[in-house]
This record gives sequence, C-alpha cells and structure tokens, in this order.
Amino acid sequence: MERNSKLKIFIENIKFPLLAILLSFLIGALFIIWTDNNPLVAYGALLSGSLGGLDRFGQTLLKTTPLIFTGLAVSFAFRCGLFNIGAEGQYVIGAITTVAAGYIFNSIFGDLPRFIFIPLVMLAGALGGALWAAIAGFLKSKLGVHEVITTIMLNYTSIHVSNFFVRTALNPSTLEGTTQKAYTVSLPESARLTQLKEIIPLFGYSSVHTGIFIAIICAIIAYFILFKTTLGYEIRSVGQNSHAAEYGGISVSKNLVLAMIISGMFAGLAGATQVAGLNYKVDMAPISPGYGFTGIAVALVGKNHPLGVLASALLFGILSNGARRMQIEGIPKEVVGIIQGIIIIFIAGERIIKFVSKIRERRNRKSNVEGVN
Repeated sequence: MERNSKLKIFIENIKFPLLAILLSFLIGALFIIWTDNNPLVAYGALLSGSLGGLDRFGQTLLKTTPLIFTGLAVSFAFRCGLFNIGAEGQYVIGAITTVAAGYIFNSIFGDLPRFIFIPLVMLAGALGGALWAAIAGFLKSKLGVHEVITTIMLNYTSIHVSNFFVRTALNPSTLEGTTQKAYTVSLPESARLTQLKEIIPLFGYSSVHTGIFIAIICAIIAYFILFKTTLGYEIRSVGQNSHAAEYGGISVSKNLVLAMIISGMFAGLAGATQVAGLNYKVDMAPISPGYGFTGIAVALVGKNHPLGVLASALLFGILSNGARRMQIEGIPKEVVGIIQGIIIIFIAGERIIKFVSKIRERRNRKSNVEGVN
C-alpha cells in the first residue's frame, strides 16, 4: 500500500516535467523546420553529439557537473522558501577562493599530498560560497531584506571582487614577478582533480573529472539532510509555512540563515570543482559564466528535489553539449536555447496553474461559508 502511494507521488511529480520536455522538443521542431532543416536529423545530431561514444558522453558529464551543484544550491534554498538567485555570485566567489587557498597552502606547506590538498581547496571553495550566501541569509532573517534583491546585487559584486584579486593579490605579476596577466596563478598540480581519461582511456578527448562524483555525493547528502534529519524537517517546515513553523517552536531566522549557508556551499563547490578539475585558474571576467542562472532552471525542472536535480542537470548537459553537433549539421545552436526556455515556461506555467487553483479554492470556501451564514 505504501509502495503504491509512493509510486503515485513519484508519477505525479515527474508527469508534468516530462510533458513539458516533450512539448518543448515538439515546438523546437517547428523552429528547425522553419530554418529548412529536418528535425529528425537535428535531434539525431543532438543525441549523437552528447551521447555518441564515451568521449562525447564524458563532455556531457563535464557540462552537467557544475549544473548539479548550482541546481542543488537553488533547490535547497527553495525548500526553505528562499529564492536564491545568487548561486552565480557564490560560484564566482567559490572559484576565486579555491585559487587563493591553493596558493596560500602551497606557499606555507609546499606541495601537499593530493588526498590532503584536494579536500582543503574544495572546503575553501565551499566556505567562500557559504559566507557569500550568508550575507543574504542574515539580511533576510534579521532585517527582512528580500533575498532576491540582495543576491542580485551580490552577483554583480562577486565579479568585481574576483576581478580585483585577479588583478592584484593572485596575479602572476604580483606573485611571480612576470608581466600583468588577465588571469590568476594556476592551482598547484597536487590540488587538481583527476580527469577520468587518466583512469579510463576510452574517455578520449573528454575533460570530465572526478568532480562529477563529488556532485552526485552532494546530491545524496542534500537528500539525506532534507528528508532524513531534524534540520531538513525544520527547513521544509519554514518553507511551507513560516508562521506555522514558528508557532510550533521552530526558529525561522536560524533556518533561513542555515539554508542559505548550505545553498552557498553547493554553489561554491561548483566554482571549486571547475577550477580544480578544468580551468586551474580564474580569468578576468566582464560577466559571470552563467552556471548559477542555469541552476535556477535545473532546480525548477527537477522539482526542487536533489535526485530530480541530477536528472535535470543531465538533460541540460545533453542539450548544451549536443548543440555543438547540431551547429555542425547546419542547425542554429540557438534552437537549444529556445527549447530550454520553453521547458522553463511550461514548468513555471504549472506553478501558475496551481497558484490560480488555490485562489479559486479559497474563494469557493469563502462563498460557501457566506452561503451557510
């Protein structure tokens, strides 16, 4: 009986996202036809470019990794009723903190063993993102400042903070006496994540690294925290009804701050794994890379569930990596962006429908009560 109810809930949760994805691909097909191309060829190229061989699948996982982290960041905050638009800024701070930690630890202790150095820089990136998110959490809980406003402003600030350190304290010209560069010093070799092709040569040219496993572990941890711990129960209670939670003895302000801190840790880890697994340094950036903003879409499609985020991030990774192959076939890569946008519109549409239906239910109840009186 319990299994049947859980199965029904599962089907109910995935029904609308699957329908949204299907309809989005159908509408995308119309745009492809409009460009005088065959949708079957286009989608065949999409799948071939993202899943056609272990090397291409590896690149898809590479695109998926930061989206898992930022999707978890956004969804975790959502569970507490917080709209964390600041995952982008937390990603940026996590990245620059990782480079800083790598340089500082290397300067003090020399070339540390990988099993010590990698966790240290990962922790530094997570703490950087957590502290950046904590600012918004504190302002929300203590002063009532809406997190959307603070996280948007912190996104812009994070870019300038990162660029400041790229130009000054972490620039090779400052530390190594070279000419001014548009990037930081590189992360030491022993602080870098292992690329899977070093373990499994079949991954070929793919740069996918062990950060994908860290991301999956984080999704499991997020699930455990939310659904198997007292903290998770309190966070979800605050998200569902903060007044009822407070009446029940749950500290709303404490959970708002904690939810933002944990959310920021996930986003910071996205930056840390990108630096330690792929880029090895941070570049001067006029704009941020966009993983945090895409994480909002990943969280929405994944229904704010950690395991749903894994599937959703993989979908967006497939679309992102497959777009290159579509372009080779002569199909504009913007079609993929259109499909992603339509998916989000449909998912948002579901929430609007539920919101409207709740308002109607309240009105009906009110009219029934008035009718009885």
